[in-house]
Amino acid sequence: MTRTTYTPSLPGLTADDDLDTIINWGLGADSTAYLARMLTAPEAHRIDLDRTAVLYMATGSEWPETRLLVEEFMLPLLRENGVRFVQLARNGHLLSDGITILDDSRRPEQLFARGPWTLWDDQESVGTVPQVAGTRKCSLWAKGDVGDWWLKQVFGGRPFRQIMGFNADEEGRRFSDQITSKMPGRTGEFPLIDWGWHRQQCEAYLLKRFGVLWPKSYCTFCCFSSSRGALPAHMERMRSHPDIAGEVLRLEYTAMSLNPNAKLYGRKSLLELFDPTQPRDRACLEAFKRELDMPWALYHVRRLFPLSKDGRNRPVKRSTERVDLGHPHQLAQRLISISERHGIDVEHDPVYGRARAWVRPRAQGRPMAEELFATAPARVINKQDKNFEHDWDALVTGSAAQLPLV
Repeated sequence: MTRTTYTPSLPGLTADDDLDTIINWGLGADSTAYLARMLTAPEAHRIDLDRTAVLYMATGSEWPETRLLVEEFMLPLLRENGVRFVQLARNGHLLSDGITILDDSRRPEQLFARGPWTLWDDQESVGTVPQVAGTRKCSLWAKGDVGDWWLKQVFGGRPFRQIMGFNADEEGRRFSDQITSKMPGRTGEFPLIDWGWHRQQCEAYLLKRFGVLWPKSYCTFCCFSSSRGALPAHMERMRSHPDIAGEVLRLEYTAMSLNPNAKLYGRKSLLELFDPTQPRDRACLEAFKRELDMPWALYHVRRLFPLSKDGRNRPVKRSTERVDLGHPHQLAQRLISISERHGIDVEHDPVYGRARAWVRPRAQGRPMAEELFATAPARVINKQDKNFEHDWDALVTGSAAQLPLV
């Protein structure tokens, strides 16, 4: 496994590579259906396999059944046809941390589930979850930026075409791609849209070809799994993997400990969707409790909600500091005891252990600041946004209550 930012001696990163076509493969039914059908007659689809590479960016949280199906059906197909398969992942939060080439082979033997640093690692380390609102920044971070890095090293501005697996329901994504793509030499192609293949046609093709219903590919903790009526199927998937459900519940619970608004599905949390009276749901909740059996920390969290000079909302700034480490019950009791002595109310969850005290509650309008102490699983690192202390001092005045914890 190669961990580097620039590695010109590696296959795929030399000026001698004669590639002219890249196929993005996300492992789901859409792009898999295109890849499988194309390989029945590459020339008929204007594909020269000697000059083509299939590109996969490992997010680190793919569902187990997807990985198993890929290795059972698709990797043998790639080997049989001598298809070059490149697997990439990030080394860290910043793109400057580098990209790992997990594998670059025409005879791939395995799908690499994760690299040195995953989207999960990134979210958990700062105590947050993907956001429903706005653009899919998580996908851009884990896939788009990684693939673009590799493409720039390989092509360096010379012409190539990139085949995307958007189905015929996703015409808007083709339009967005054409508008936002700025890479020199790149031409995007969207064969499934051109064929008129919707998701149903993709799934039907794979069912006929391999005899299996190919599942949707997305991260186990994807916030968009509740959209377009997909939530019931997503919850069934969770129930089939209670250990995964427990991990995702811990991720969300940690984020909500530091920010009550950090629910996975906007206004709904994953936790509230499980019914403890139902055996399969109860198995997920029991797995969640096992996930919480780990060291906890007491965190000091501050947020600023600034305005620009012309009155527009600016990005929220945050400071997170680990104050203490210990057992969740002991940390909660300490926070409760000190808060009571200072006349500050504490929110306590006796079922799963969280305690939270608001030193400075959030106001109604910007600019504003909030400050709290909260207990949570000790997976969140100390982190403070640039110039936070200066901006905090500039905004926060008066004699707000201060707990003697820091």
